[in-house]
Amino acid sequence: MATGTNIRTYFEGTWHNGDISVIKAADHGAWLGTTVFDGARLFDGLTPDLEAHCARINRSAEALMITPTVETADMIEMVREGIADYPRDAAVYIRPMYWALAGDELGIVPLKDATGFAISLEQIPMAPPEAASTLTRTRFRRPVLENNVVNAKAGCLYPNNARMMAEARSKGFGNALVADAIGNVAETASANVFMVKDGEVFTPVPNGTFLAGITRARHISNMRAEGITVHESVLSFEDFHAADEVFLSGNMMKVTPIKAFDDTTYDVGGKNNPVTQRVREMYWDWAASQKA
Repeated sequence: MATGTNIRTYFEGTWHNGDISVIKAADHGAWLGTTVFDGARLFDGLTPDLEAHCARINRSAEALMITPTVETADMIEMVREGIADYPRDAAVYIRPMYWALAGDELGIVPLKDATGFAISLEQIPMAPPEAASTLTRTRFRRPVLENNVVNAKAGCLYPNNARMMAEARSKGFGNALVADAIGNVAETASANVFMVKDGEVFTPVPNGTFLAGITRARHISNMRAEGITVHESVLSFEDFHAADEVFLSGNMMKVTPIKAFDDTTYDVGGKNNPVTQRVREMYWDWAASQKA
């Protein structure tokens, strides 16, 4: 089932209206999970960091031994052609995808130059600034490079994320704050995470167990440019209980305030989470400044 509406699909050299079929049952990606994707956004007529997202999917493909077949600049042009038919005020999720078509003699290792490619566009609204979520702990953890492809935005990683999210929802929370292999905070089930203490910002240091996102990097750059101190640190769950503010960073919604972590609550809205609100304002200001 699709997440959004008003879907368009790029496949085999042309754009199609609707959510068309692009993968076959015997494709390597279908039965062995060799799929990668990336996600960019169209909102307010802007596509911030589109180039970075299109470049990253090619790196993700290489991490799964899938041969990337579309140059970054060409992918950008394909996306721009596809989004041109949406209303000017549409918010669209932009998702390029690769999958392996065939494997070696045992079927396991993807064959070089045997690659499927598509782009899916879905109209999905941006969350309003006041939309907040809640976090809880989960027994599931982030993998490491030695046992999964954590250096890629790979579809095969998401069943583990889904277990985290489902467990959190079963406890009455919106998302899960997730540990790495040794028990330090890594990210959430769906996004990178930041916390604020005494006006300074902290986020888990990239340690090879999670994808340090493009939007995460943009927030860090924006904050440091404005003189906000940002630490990439080893963080514990106790650090988050002691925080003044917590917010999530992801491409889908950019900034999501957190109003509770288990039995710890944070004031959101008004003047109660000033750094979170300023991060959101800075991101939108930066995005608007990129419009040609």
